[in-house]
Amino acid sequence: MSAIHPSAIIDEGANIGDDTRVWHWVHVCSGATVGRKCSIGQNVFIASRVVIGDNVKIQNNVSIYEGVELENDVFCGPSMVFTNVYNPRSAIPRKNEYRRTLVKQGATLGANCTIVCGITIGAHAFVGAGSVVRESIPDYALVVGVPAKQIGWMSEHGQRLTFAADGSQSIAECRQSNTRYILEHGLVTKLG
Repeated sequence: MSAIHPSAIIDEGANIGDDTRVWHWVHVCSGATVGRKCSIGQNVFIASRVVIGDNVKIQNNVSIYEGVELENDVFCGPSMVFTNVYNPRSAIPRKNEYRRTLVKQGATLGANCTIVCGITIGAHAFVGAGSVVRESIPDYALVVGVPAKQIGWMSEHGQRLTFAADGSQSIAECRQSNTRYILEHGLVTKLG
């Protein structure tokens, strides 16, 4: 059973999974799918055909527009922004030009960041607060800035990973979980 605040508007045909909490002044449109054990913060908008996985946390004041998919365990910080049209104009309808944005499992999108449509945010990637992401980023990447640039790597526990400075094959260990990761050919994967 989900906990839905009385001020929330859940359109007929919206699907909300068990144990999901929906806070004040949320609007979930018909055709949207929200997984189990999610937290949907105050003043969130979820458009039709949006797909949200399990255990997703969406903080206050986030709008998730058609074309966006969030896999399991994604974190959306307060007031972060998704787009779904690359070159919007008020006088020119572009609903047939929506671009798909995929946020893979375990990614963190920091407060007030902007995700430009048509890209993929890799699994367990970390987007710093206020960043503007215009290009796809790989799994475990840490990006910051305007435009966002990769400055390192993060573990699944949100700890910085330290690899060899020359970018050669290297192994790093998460100091919180003791999980080991390998950097090969410019990409990080978890060992074991």
